[in-house]
Amino acid sequence: MQSPNFFILYVDNPVSSAAFYQDLLGRAPVESSPTFALFVLDGGVKLGLWSRHTVEPAARSAGGGHEVCFSVDGKPGVDALYADWGKRGVAVAQAPVEMDFGYTFVMLDPDQHRLRVFASNGS
Repeated sequence: MQSPNFFILYVDNPVSSAAFYQDLLGRAPVESSPTFALFVLDGGVKLGLWSRHTVEPAARSAGGGHEVCFSVDGKPGVDALYADWGKRGVAVAQAPVEMDFGYTFVMLDPDQHRLRVFASNGS
């Protein structure tokens, strides 16, 4: 069975969303146009940002219906990223908290896509 390796978020403005993710990820998109931007991440995983106004077939939902998750090492890693993203003005949906699976926080991109950072229990 194939493993998913390319994820697309439908965004209002791919150019401004690409700037947001470039700042957050510390890397430039490998492809960028007024309707689409593409980032190649570690391990070859790809993140696409596609204009919700031009995607075909038309998108039926907006941001917030799923999460993009970032695994980090330990609570200090979570806290460091929370402080860094906070300085960048990323909107907070959930401050760092201990949950069943580990220590986590959730912030929002400009289209209200949820960005979860976590350290699993035991890491």
